[in-house]
Amino acid sequence: MSRLVAILLFISIKSLSQTAVIDDGVNERVYLLKDLEFLIDPTTHLSFDYVSDPANAHHFVRREDYQNKDYQVGSAYWIRFSVRHQPTKKIWLIEFYDQTIDRIEAYVPDEKHGYQKILMGDGYPFSQRSFAHKNFEIQVSPSKESVQYYYFRIQSHEFADIRIAFRSVDRFIFYALNEYFLFGTFYGMILIIVLYNFLVFLAIREVKYIYYIFYIVSVGLYAMSLDGVGFQYFWPNYPEWNNYTSGIFLYSLILWALVFTRRFLSTRVKVPDLDKLLKIMIAVRTVIFFVELLFYPQFFAFRFIEIVPLALVFYSGIKVWMRGYRPARYFVIAYGLLLLGFFLRSLVFFNVIELTTLSHYSLHFSFVVEMLFLTLALGDRITILKDNRDRALRRIIQQHELNMELKDKVNRELEQKVDERTNELNAKNKELEDSNERLIRQTREINQINSVLDLDNWKLKNRIKEVLEEMLMEKTMDYQEFKTIYPDTLSCYRFLETLKWANEFQCRKCGNVRFFPGVQKFSRRCTRCGYNESITAYTIFHNLKFPIEKAFFITYLVVTGKKTYTLEALSAMLDLRLNTVWSFRQKVQEQVRDLESQGLTTTISKWHEVILTTDPGDSSFATKKGMPSNKV
Repeated sequence: MSRLVAILLFISIKSLSQTAVIDDGVNERVYLLKDLEFLIDPTTHLSFDYVSDPANAHHFVRREDYQNKDYQVGSAYWIRFSVRHQPTKKIWLIEFYDQTIDRIEAYVPDEKHGYQKILMGDGYPFSQRSFAHKNFEIQVSPSKESVQYYYFRIQSHEFADIRIAFRSVDRFIFYALNEYFLFGTFYGMILIIVLYNFLVFLAIREVKYIYYIFYIVSVGLYAMSLDGVGFQYFWPNYPEWNNYTSGIFLYSLILWALVFTRRFLSTRVKVPDLDKLLKIMIAVRTVIFFVELLFYPQFFAFRFIEIVPLALVFYSGIKVWMRGYRPARYFVIAYGLLLLGFFLRSLVFFNVIELTTLSHYSLHFSFVVEMLFLTLALGDRITILKDNRDRALRRIIQQHELNMELKDKVNRELEQKVDERTNELNAKNKELEDSNERLIRQTREINQINSVLDLDNWKLKNRIKEVLEEMLMEKTMDYQEFKTIYPDTLSCYRFLETLKWANEFQCRKCGNVRFFPGVQKFSRRCTRCGYNESITAYTIFHNLKFPIEKAFFITYLVVTGKKTYTLEALSAMLDLRLNTVWSFRQKVQEQVRDLESQGLTTTISKWHEVILTTDPGDSSFATKKGMPSNKV
């Protein structure tokens, strides 16, 4: 028993050397993990009862050689933090800096000498926190003068920066207000730069400004995901997002940085080889992102791979700057400072340099300075374009002055030439007037002669037509002569139009006499009932499947009956199939027989009686069975 008391006394004395003492004279003290007593539970199965048992106190040890790189992802870290309570006028807090820790189980001593369990971490909704602050805080319970132990179980799927700040509420309020003021300044600058570049885009309409805006917005969102402001204000009720936001926004940052670099530096023209590398980097980084997002979200924690695309961007800026592109100098400075920020953040991670506010937020400061220099680079590009435009404008003005001098000289020479040419033209005009008078007299004489010729020509045409009509009446006309009267479809349609509607149009459905042009050529549509009557309806030529002028000639041959042609000869003459000629001839002959049976005479003077029918859809013109006769 005495041995156990000795062991506990030794542990207590050893622990007191690292005990946080409540002292109103000292407002704050920050403990790194190497300054604390902790044990690592790789199995994650150790319970609070086990680790708080005095018999297991020896498992809590300090490891002064501990580095952040020694952190074991997935293991549970138990921390025993002792506080010596003394009379005080202030309220004290225990605070964890790292906002990305998944789960913190805090076991806080209560007045009944027991422990109260408090759950914290970015795996829980923000509303569960005791303090509406981006960090995790626990209020130290007041007690009599004594030493109390606070136990913390910490577990995270990625690296957890375990640091404990023991500070008074006065110091916490001062620190928090200043920190949020700096955050407001940082994000306010991002917003101002975004609005400025958007206004510039509206003015000059260059897409690189849109790419730059996307890049700046990605920077802001990535910073929010790291410092906990995004979780506090944008997705407080969706803690599962905390496992993805930093990876998603970091990918967006790198993507738009590469796209903006290609556009701003014009790498496709200035350095085609580097442009290909930038395209490959975009594709590779995109593939890695989707693999992480869909299969291995835990790999989002490996942010050091981003040094490769950023180094490529930095090298591209140097290469283009060396080739004489002036705006690239600000681009190189911007990404050089950003790489410096990443380097300082890495040194803090590996405990090479001491953790201070400046070193902790070195990446934020680098982003701000980088955005300012990139804005200067874009502005410098506009300045260079303006200088080039001014030089071009001055050259244009000089050239315009030279052109005006040359124009005055040419005008003077032209005036002299014009005077000379005017005198010559006046003399020529006099000659032209005389010639014009002679031409007018000749024109009148020619017009008189043309009038006489036109009259003779008209008489001759009429005589030719009369001769042809006489030949038609005498039934002595062959196919070539017949084509003189009905050479084409249009002339046949005009004949049918005169034949059908010489007196007036009368609708066969309703008797209306008013019409307007129908759908087909020469057709007429009733204005009352809308009945459309084609030019061949109610004629023997309805539903005709070959040229109507040839059908006219066959009809003429059947009606006259004077000239005889074999079917073969007529088929060859008209370039029609034998059955086609025979079928149409039969149709005409049937019409003739019908008229003769009615006591009507079918002469050439009345062949319209053969052409007109009473059936609009007469389809007797079809191939009929039987052998055609050998004569027409």
